Amino acid sequence: MTRYIRRAAILCLILLAALLVNAVRVQVLQAGELRDSPANRRPLIARYADPRGDIVVGSRQVTGSKDTRQQLRYERTYRNGPLYAPVTGYASQLYGTTLLEHTEDGILAGTDQLLAPLPLWNDLTRSRQPGGRVVTTIRASLQEAAYKALAGRRGAVAALEPSTGRILALVSSPSYDPGLLSGNSAEVVAAWTRLNATATRPMLNRAIRQTYPPGSAFKIVTAAAALDARVVTDPDAPTDARDPYVLPGTRTRLPNRVPGCDRASLSYALRFSCNTVMASLGVKVGLGRMLETAEEFGFNDAGLRIPAGVAASTFDRHMSADQLALSSIGQFDTAATPLQMAMVAAAVANGGELAYPYLVDRATTRGGDTVRAALPRSYRRPMNPVTAQLLQGMMIEAVEKGGGRRAAIRGVRVGGKTGTAQHGVDNSAMPYAWFISWAQKRDAIRPSVAVAVVVEDAEANRNEISGGGDAAPIARAVMVAALRGTKR
Repeated sequence: MTRYIRRAAILCLILLAALLVNAVRVQVLQAGELRDSPANRRPLIARYADPRGDIVVGSRQVTGSKDTRQQLRYERTYRNGPLYAPVTGYASQLYGTTLLEHTEDGILAGTDQLLAPLPLWNDLTRSRQPGGRVVTTIRASLQEAAYKALAGRRGAVAALEPSTGRILALVSSPSYDPGLLSGNSAEVVAAWTRLNATATRPMLNRAIRQTYPPGSAFKIVTAAAALDARVVTDPDAPTDARDPYVLPGTRTRLPNRVPGCDRASLSYALRFSCNTVMASLGVKVGLGRMLETAEEFGFNDAGLRIPAGVAASTFDRHMSADQLALSSIGQFDTAATPLQMAMVAAAVANGGELAYPYLVDRATTRGGDTVRAALPRSYRRPMNPVTAQLLQGMMIEAVEKGGGRRAAIRGVRVGGKTGTAQHGVDNSAMPYAWFISWAQKRDAIRPSVAVAVVVEDAEANRNEISGGGDAAPIARAVMVAALRGTKR
């Protein structure tokens, strides 16, 4: 009898050990796989069980949460959704997250360890904290001015504080309401389908995710390279660039759209946007030095984050002389985002030093305690200070005496550069109107803002100064808002 009891006890111990092994297998070894299984809805239910943290502009929340009393309880809401969509992105129960909603998801969802009371607290307890707040660098007055000035036309505006890299405005038009995508209903699916099928592509963030041929706005980069390489030592001295200029190795003549460009000085060429002079200077500088300067401004950087990823602006690394001539006036394969061209203007305004652009000022707990703060940092130095000072003067002349007159602000130092990016077969496609600029109060130590504007559907003549008619007034509206002070 004792023998049978012993056998039964051993069998029970074996069964108990098997249960323990299986529990370890399920709860430890397979925990991640089971947690991430599409059939497991618990993480999804937990994610939407509490209100999401908010994205803040100035002192105002531009996001919120709505209690649906459904299984996925809280949906994201947006205040002035189309205005701030290029900043916030969307947080959808069906389609995931984009832009700040994506890059700052840990803070907003309450899972980031920075919000925990103790290190590794969330991992050990498998809990989450109340969603935190993400405070942006955006100034509402600039964002509103840019959005209103674009007036629904296809295009974008990016504005920076030159000395710090703070992004003050980021507008893409036409826009959309991210709140349409927040839930999981049939209406959300229909809105997703409709937005993606719309020809104007309202969900495309043109300010940071779309590249355009920069046209004559790129001539600032070429001028910086020519001055730093000492291809030009006196900006007011005549050059030897003839009008028309024959592209090297070809019989193709590069024309100008304005008179007086034959052997014009660099100063005149920037003021009135002479293609011949700038193309000739680019060839003289050479591919190596042109490429180095362009990359110092940020071109070809696929790793730029603000913190959302920015499409890489491009300047080809391998070109023939004729292609380099065209690239030096912002044509051929040269392409840039509006943010990149705002960086070009900011580098000039900031004395040759380019600050790294950033969109998030700080992250806080729901109660307002800061857990992470951004610090301005240098990105690159694309030109020496003397070159920057010379370019400042030439950009001021372009506004006061050249094609950028519509950006002028009384009593304010404004520097600018117009541009029309021609593209398509034989330049037959509708041109893009560009304007890049910066503004500084007369009594200020440094410029307050640098701006880049591109208008896709500009009703412009195909000439070099149409950016002054279509894009310059938009830039002016943003600069005026920036100069009104720090009120948000």
